[in-house]
Amino acid sequence: MKADADIAAAYAHCRQRAASHYENFPVASRLLPRELRGPVAAIYCYARDADDIVDEDPRPAEERRVDLQRLQDRVRALDDPAAEATPEWRALADTLQRFDLPVGLFTDLADAFLQDLDKTRYQDFGEVIAYCRRSANPVGRLLLHLSKRDTQENLAFSDAVCSALQLINFHQDLYQDFAEHGRIYIPADEMAAHGVTEEHFRNRISDFRMRSLMQFQYRRADRLLRAGAPLGRALPGRLGLEIRAIIQGGARVLWRLRRQEDTFARPRLRTGDWLLILGRSVLPLRRRP
Repeated sequence: MKADADIAAAYAHCRQRAASHYENFPVASRLLPRELRGPVAAIYCYARDADDIVDEDPRPAEERRVDLQRLQDRVRALDDPAAEATPEWRALADTLQRFDLPVGLFTDLADAFLQDLDKTRYQDFGEVIAYCRRSANPVGRLLLHLSKRDTQENLAFSDAVCSALQLINFHQDLYQDFAEHGRIYIPADEMAAHGVTEEHFRNRISDFRMRSLMQFQYRRADRLLRAGAPLGRALPGRLGLEIRAIIQGGARVLWRLRRQEDTFARPRLRTGDWLLILGRSVLPLRRRP
């Protein structure tokens, strides 16, 4: 049937798009169960489109805000995949229809991107983690809903993992976030406690104050990642393997960050890192990610 072929082509487009964008953490990888790869890629494309509006679009903030709000309205109104003209939206409509996903998780994602248009400083960690709740946690929750594993315990573990991964992304993109978008996601009160100012970000100063501040950030992200690590053992089969690989990927990025003299350098995982991640995912450690 043509409708089935159109849906299959839409998912293939989303998978290709997800695979083409570099990430330190795998997106819709081959570790996932086959039936989830297309839907996860469709969700990724939605988040990527929102992210691109905020960070890649050169138009004034008010015009981008209108587009993000339209994105929210559009996802709320999704119904018939055949009525959608673009492959990303056709695949997303089919995903919502087949898996009965909570639309609020998609609008939460867009809310976080809307916040990025205006908010560039965070007074304390409470503000940062509130951002993570909308920018990262919905992705993990959607994956659990897709796999019908959305128990309260699993959702709590997932929130810890996703928040940790969001923090790690902040830590590895310190200079890029500041130089390109004027944002600092490190809490201002913790910067002050360590004697760090915005001058450190402006001039990429990695002195003992900056390293002390960031080692504190890395330890907290590590604790949060460990708190959610039982999710990788709680989920069965390939899904559990995918989650363990993502957790191990985050842990390995943290490992590299901790050993860098330049706190503003973005670490790149190498072949040896990926082999270690895979090995620890297949044979998970009991006590640490």
